[in-house]
Amino acid sequence: MNNKKIFGVGIVFILFLSILFPIKSLADWAYAFVVWDDYVYVVTDEQVDEVEKEIGHVTKYSDREGTYSGNFSNAYPKGTKYYSIQGISTDEAIATQEDDGTYIKAKRDGEYASNKYGINNVITLAFIGAIFLVIISIVRTNYYGNRSEG
Repeated sequence: MNNKKIFGVGIVFILFLSILFPIKSLADWAYAFVVWDDYVYVVTDEQVDEVEKEIGHVTKYSDREGTYSGNFSNAYPKGTKYYSIQGISTDEAIATQEDDGTYIKAKRDGEYASNKYGINNVITLAFIGAIFLVIISIVRTNYYGNRSEG
């Protein structure tokens, strides 16, 4: 296989991976939520009167579907604070602070399908692996091609 064919195969492989693992989905989220401590909390309309203590804050905001790490939200901007609610376990619900200083309940819905298994790392490693294979193939072809000529 010549260098141009190997390069072409590498490009096709990278494009194929891009199709299988798109960086961002174009669909919008189905509901407003926050992620705290690897769990999804669906934002409700219920106002909370008494909060206990600050437990975290939004570290990443996006209004597009995707898999994000940290205390992610599709409804609140980066920096929005999370609070525990007096008399309610954080396993059940937390409160988010609104711009006007009020607090809104967010009910725990389940574990967040976050980047805990490192899907972004897997994609990165796949790209690096593909590039590595292309380089090895080029070097191998050039090495053996030059040896047989001499």
